[in-house]
Amino acid sequence: MAISDSDISSTLSAYLERYPDEVALLSEPVQLLSQGGDFASRRNFRMHATVGALLVRGGVEVLLVEHLAYGIPLQPGGHLEPTDVSLIDAALRELTEETGVDPGKVVPASQSPVYIEYGRVPARPAKDEPEHHHLDIGYAFVTDADVGRIQESEVRGAAWYPLAEAERLVGHRIARAVPARIG
Repeated sequence: MAISDSDISSTLSAYLERYPDEVALLSEPVQLLSQGGDFASRRNFRMHATVGALLVRGGVEVLLVEHLAYGIPLQPGGHLEPTDVSLIDAALRELTEETGVDPGKVVPASQSPVYIEYGRVPARPAKDEPEHHHLDIGYAFVTDADVGRIQESEVRGAAWYPLAEAERLVGHRIARAVPARIG
């Protein structure tokens, strides 16, 4: 069964219970979700959900990809597909598609997201997409595996970054990906 607005909304609500200091940051997506509107569809330009994956190796390194569309290091992730049955499974799918990491060697660090970010995405005329907003829901995973064959249509490369460097590049909430810090 495809991911529903209810799935997205309940995940966001549970996240805000865990991180109440982020209520103001995420008030707009909460309001949009209360109105309904198929937020799993990338063609919903008021807002749509995306997923991200913070993959940690050895408790000290995080895997980042150089995203072709943005030209900067980011956590692997992307849009939901109609065949995705849960947000965490969608994040794992995106992770393995983009980085070639063996999904059999990836374990969720938690069933709950470690970050949810709401942000503006610039227009992409080549994809017939106006400026819109993403509600990016990120999960943490752990592995002892290495990068495989990257998805060259989406990413230019993938590399392991020390936690401090990954935080500088991607943001402070990335520290939540380290299992010892997930509370």
